[in-house]
Amino acid sequence: MVTAGEPEALLEGLDDDQRSVATSLHGPLAVLAGAGTGKTRAITHRIAYGVATGVFAPNKVMALTFTSRSASELRSRLRPLGAGGVSARTFHSAALAQLNFFWPQVVGGTVPRLVEGKARLLGQVAEQLKLRVDTASLRDLAAEIEWRKISNLSIAQYELAARTSRAQPGNLSVDQVIDLQHGYERLKDERRQLDFEDVLLATAGMIESEPSVAMQVREQYRFFTVDEFQDVSPLQQHLLTLWLGDRRELCVVGDASQTIYSFAGARADYLLSFASTYPDSTIVKLEQNYRSTPAIVDTANRLMRGRTGALSLRAAAPASPADPAPASLGDTHPATTAATATKTAAPATTGAAPTLTAYASEAAEARGIAESIARLVADGTKPEDVAILYRMNAQAAALEGALAEAGVTYQIRGAQRFFDLPEVKQAVMSLRAASVSISGEPLFKSVSDVLRSLGWSQSPPEGRGATRDRWESLNALMSLAEQQPPRTTFRAFTDELLERQAAQHEPTISAVTLATLHSAKGLEWPVVFIAGLSEGLVPISYASTLEQVDEERRLLYVGITRARQRLALSWAETGATRSQSRARSRFLEELGTRTPDARPARSR
Repeated sequence: MVTAGEPEALLEGLDDDQRSVATSLHGPLAVLAGAGTGKTRAITHRIAYGVATGVFAPNKVMALTFTSRSASELRSRLRPLGAGGVSARTFHSAALAQLNFFWPQVVGGTVPRLVEGKARLLGQVAEQLKLRVDTASLRDLAAEIEWRKISNLSIAQYELAARTSRAQPGNLSVDQVIDLQHGYERLKDERRQLDFEDVLLATAGMIESEPSVAMQVREQYRFFTVDEFQDVSPLQQHLLTLWLGDRRELCVVGDASQTIYSFAGARADYLLSFASTYPDSTIVKLEQNYRSTPAIVDTANRLMRGRTGALSLRAAAPASPADPAPASLGDTHPATTAATATKTAAPATTGAAPTLTAYASEAAEARGIAESIARLVADGTKPEDVAILYRMNAQAAALEGALAEAGVTYQIRGAQRFFDLPEVKQAVMSLRAASVSISGEPLFKSVSDVLRSLGWSQSPPEGRGATRDRWESLNALMSLAEQQPPRTTFRAFTDELLERQAAQHEPTISAVTLATLHSAKGLEWPVVFIAGLSEGLVPISYASTLEQVDEERRLLYVGITRARQRLALSWAETGATRSQSRARSRFLEELGTRTPDARPARSR
């Protein structure tokens, strides 16, 4: 751990641009950080350096991000840097904490309970209005309400947008949608409930209307860092402005080329216009990519060349400690300390060129990918080092069947969560109970003794099935213990486990990952297959405007930049049936990928 007495050690191992970020402690700062350039390392070292030099008081710093997993990752990186007292939260959790504190003072009583799901309430409103609305339309209507609120629009303002530029759910008219939204808000108020977006709206309202609340909030947090700033919504930006007040101690980091949530209200405009919003701001670009081979970096650059806000990535040695987060974002790496990274990375070899394979059908594509992965695993590649990415969840079924047939273990990102597995719940409880009475023993021995009592062994059981799955889960916990910094106590380890459990910050499982392109954001793997690169999938069929097609381009860019060493792209001439003919994606023309066989690969 780096202590407050050695702040300069925090700068060791940073490249020149990362060091510029870490030492820019005053005034507005925008970090334009390309994929794999060490942005998390740069901003965590900046916070830690600010704390170590006395510029930042740890309890006055707020680091904001968009998912609980990312917030947990920030906290786990800040602790060994001597900045464990810094608050790292999502926008929502920060607002909810303030709402719980100030509501009794301003309104009286306890905070209204949160709505468990908008669709159920909307269904009840539809019945009251004597409207027949199917389940899918109710879900789409809930999404429209979320978009309205995070866009910081009133119902009247939404109505204007709806009549000019927004398609409505199902067969509902604009008037019916407006009536349903009014009814939803009325029913919610009658039941004294708030929804997810109301938490931000109510917190902003209190700060705007109550000077005493504004004063206390601004006194509590004086230095703000916002990660993934390209994903900020108008409502989040409004709340951030209220938190700041007239202060200018703001650091934002983001990449316009990774804006893939515009449909949910995210806007890269705030990142791109930061320099004009703050004319005296410092702008630092991180373009040295430490993740991928030059061939993969060149492919990513080619896809985004000439696009607004696109950075020009330069490849350094792949898999450098400069940005060491693995696919799970769940491991604690010694590389998060200052002294382990190399300041100047050695030039990388070009690496294998990304490949493009055409298949006759979706089923043949799934089999081809599964067979390729089976060969890689047989040659020594770890299953957890491989991912298959795709545009829609429905594409997973064919891939699952092909992987099972090829004898390859896999997990679907977004399926049952690791910490929700019964054996993991039992293990966490047992470890916590044991940590109360056991002390002084090496962490490995303490943890292994508990896990052995639950059926873990150093060698995996033979074969596949539930027994092997259980062992893999327990072994993932054992691996976390092995990766802890020296002198970590048993109690500290179980504290971290409980924090991970709350944030669903999962460790790595020995299995190939299946994930949508959206859910792969923020992750990385040595080997990545991207399937289904055909028109109608990438870009998706309903991407009809130039803006929507550009978002699909950015989504593919995110997928490409997840790969560290090998990237394989593929598409199929037909879908589930022969009548579903497809053309290859327009984006493939720009990538210059190598096609091993000009003719589509045929199923056997």
